[in-house]
Amino acid sequence: MTSPQLPPNAYTDAPQQHPNLILGSLQLLFWLVFRPSAWRNHLERIDPALDSDSSPIILLRQGRWRNLALWRLFIQGYFILPILVNLLLGLVLWTLGEPIANIAFRVAVGVAVGVAVGVAVGVAVGVAVGVGVTINSWRPVLSFPFLILWNSLLYRLDKGRNGRSSCLLRFHSAFWDEWQHLHLPGLDKHLLFIIENNPVEGEAALEYLNTSPQRWAAQAAQIELDARSLQGCTDVKAIGKAHRSLVTGELESEVSHLLQIFSRISEDVDAALNQASTYNQRLLLRDVADKLNLQLQNFARSSDKYTARFYPIIKSWREIVTNYIDELAKITELRQQIDSPYITGNPITLEQEIFTGRDDIGLRIEQLLLDHRRPPLLLYGQRRMGKTSLLNNIGKLLPNNIIPIFVDLQGAPSSASDHAGFLYNLAREMEKSAKKQGVTLPSLAREVLESDPFTYFDEWLDKVEQALEQNTALLALDEFEVLDNAIAKGRFNEQDVLGMLRHLIQHRPRFKVLLAGSHTIEEYQRWASYLINVQVVHISYLKEAEARQLIERPVKDFTLRYEPNAVERVLQLTRCHPFLVQLLCAEMIVLKNEQDPSIRRLATLADVEAAIPEALQSGGFFFADIQNNQVDATGKDILCFIAAQGEGVIVSRQTLLQQFPDADITFNLLLQRELIEEVNDGYGFQVELIRRWFVSK
Repeated sequence: MTSPQLPPNAYTDAPQQHPNLILGSLQLLFWLVFRPSAWRNHLERIDPALDSDSSPIILLRQGRWRNLALWRLFIQGYFILPILVNLLLGLVLWTLGEPIANIAFRVAVGVAVGVAVGVAVGVAVGVAVGVGVTINSWRPVLSFPFLILWNSLLYRLDKGRNGRSSCLLRFHSAFWDEWQHLHLPGLDKHLLFIIENNPVEGEAALEYLNTSPQRWAAQAAQIELDARSLQGCTDVKAIGKAHRSLVTGELESEVSHLLQIFSRISEDVDAALNQASTYNQRLLLRDVADKLNLQLQNFARSSDKYTARFYPIIKSWREIVTNYIDELAKITELRQQIDSPYITGNPITLEQEIFTGRDDIGLRIEQLLLDHRRPPLLLYGQRRMGKTSLLNNIGKLLPNNIIPIFVDLQGAPSSASDHAGFLYNLAREMEKSAKKQGVTLPSLAREVLESDPFTYFDEWLDKVEQALEQNTALLALDEFEVLDNAIAKGRFNEQDVLGMLRHLIQHRPRFKVLLAGSHTIEEYQRWASYLINVQVVHISYLKEAEARQLIERPVKDFTLRYEPNAVERVLQLTRCHPFLVQLLCAEMIVLKNEQDPSIRRLATLADVEAAIPEALQSGGFFFADIQNNQVDATGKDILCFIAAQGEGVIVSRQTLLQQFPDADITFNLLLQRELIEEVNDGYGFQVELIRRWFVSK
């Protein structure tokens, strides 16, 4: 429905016909010559069976005589139009000096013959359409100079009116001459002027032009609008929001590429600003500043007109981000705040400095990758034990000739609806991950996969191996359980997907496959039958030295110092669990920043104890996952019973079996989940903080 703020019949291919018979007939003639889409839509409104090749007479003969609009078209097409056309012809003859008597005779004969032939044959409208098509093969070229003058006049008049509604842009030939495929100069500027001064009408015009022969003008205007929008980002908050309004896929390729650069930078800034601590904000923003410096160099080397337009914008963004980083540093120092480097909500990324330890696991993986049998690997560990963080940073632990390619199966691959979507998303994630390692993989179009997905994916892997040159790819598939769920639900075929993985392992020596999850392969029998000789790499608690480093020296220039007994208490409470160490230390920093500056930068045993309730509350999602997803009702009861006995208490097996007879399977599950441990024929919690959570349950 047309907006009430727009002029009637403006920026539409389905305008309404004028109610006056004479003016409406002239309008039909205009549509036939200049606007065939309006003509077709008009016929559709009259009768769905009526098109440009059919005759109103035939439809009337078929019993549609009650259709008044059809009778109106009949009268206009077979009577009024022939009269008007012949009168126009007479006017032309008169201007050429033909005697009045001859003109009158010719017009009378022309009208009579036109009406008679039209009614008898029923083809008057069809003939008019044919004449229109013939004319429009040469008319646009001849009329082009006159259209330029006409359109320029409209632009000047609109500027003089300051774009007030209703704008004269609607009379521009781009909106009524559908046969004109030559670029109409100045249309993009006129369109931009209207968008700025009359947004409602401007947006309607932009939408119309996007599907017209003058689409170039809509694209040019949209590019400039995007550039002005990006240029209007004068602080980091505005930069962080910019990606939400950018549409990068609908413009020509080189501009789309530029907008994608700005969109990714905006997303990175947004992610940085959402960090809880100013330290992590500065850390991520420094990475953004590095990317901006690199892009600025690339922009400076390009002579492309669009790059030149966006160059000052990216230069401005770099200055804004750099200045904001400096401001954060000054504020932190002025307030003597402690920057928290700890990451508790998301895995540690490659750029974040806090990743600590795991050298032994890196060495174990490296040794298995050298095994000539090429066994698949399983990185197994409980949730929040640092599996994804390790995979994000595993390149730091492996030789340079091993290229980690990380794919989170919890994301797009396993959410696809068919095999083509799964393989397309898998290839796309592989390409993105390899790019972070400095390796460019060939792209894989989704359309290619539609007919025979696994064959074309296999051919793509051939090209990937060529791109790897002498390197080896470590394909790390995180959260493999999610893919298993998709197979179980019937979205993917087990034999096709797992068979593809088995074939990759067995026949592509340049690829090594590592699965990661919180379950063993034995818990998923379908995987065990396809992936023979899986080698398990267990990831568990940090070593004590690694945990101490995470507590006392998580990053360079860390300003918080610990009393020795405070460090020992953190180790006791967390058992060097990487997530819990970070959780407890992060809450301690929050509490310390609320204290007087004179005691702020020294952590005591009392500070550790004060941070425990806050850690249990803020880490509720972690503890609730144990309770709701990792144990059954009996397991929860056992944990609550042991927890109630107090810190460090070992409950004898006999006592537990008296309370929970026939619970051997549950005990084994709790041991496998690393929630309890067996000590001297009894059981106790492995981690004190987890015990404290179950005390309250």
